[in-house]
Amino acid sequence: MSYTLIDTHAHLDFHQYDADREQVIARARESNVAGIINIGIDLETSRKSIEIAEAHANIFATVGIHPHDAKDASEEDIETLQELLSHPKVVAIGEVGLDFYRNISPPDVQRRIFRMFLDWSQEFALPLVIHTREAEDAIINILKERSKSGWQGVFHCFPGDQHMAETVMEMGFYVSFTGNITFKNSRALEVARAVPLERTMVETDCPFLTPMPHRGKRNEPAYVNFVAQKLAEVKGLPVEEIARITTQNASALFQFELSDED
Repeated sequence: MSYTLIDTHAHLDFHQYDADREQVIARARESNVAGIINIGIDLETSRKSIEIAEAHANIFATVGIHPHDAKDASEEDIETLQELLSHPKVVAIGEVGLDFYRNISPPDVQRRIFRMFLDWSQEFALPLVIHTREAEDAIINILKERSKSGWQGVFHCFPGDQHMAETVMEMGFYVSFTGNITFKNSRALEVARAVPLERTMVETDCPFLTPMPHRGKRNEPAYVNFVAQKLAEVKGLPVEEIARITTQNASALFQFELSDED
């Protein structure tokens, strides 16, 4: 039985794909990956994501500033990013959030920029792609400040425990899992087992977090199959059912339509 998957978080604009980007995209199509969401992390990568999406019918883009890059965002950058939100291939605001693990940007700057993106999400009716690391309580508190806003979005490469997953799902978010659920003794695996499939998405976060059995090599969208297969294993369901529901979830959140064109 055939099935199709959506890689809901990829970075195909990164330099790791400069030598073979088109081949990587072709392998994804040949490996049941019907669509890819390419994620911006600053102005340059947001522009590049749109360029890739413009060239491929079933690749879509997001626009955002990663918390690591928040300190470097000029007012001009922010104005340009806001203009990009109206592009027809832009389906979300992201990757945005808080990262206190390395504190590459000062926490107060991260919070200010994140709140700005929350405002944009409401103003432009676009979902959020959220990154958080060692900042789970802070990000939940900011979202609760505006809990009446009716959030829509996804916590990518979900970093939290089952309680956090329940909290963000109650707020309206999906929870996305990547190749780390294939790692031995992964805490994320237990969370993936507990999260209802109707609130679950799959992703690669390529070129990072390459799943087993390719761990240690460059990740790519075709490998989202290994994430889906692991979910099928832990949930005791056919991979076709994992693919059907996670694809349905991605389509519902990002509001894209897949084309028969390449």
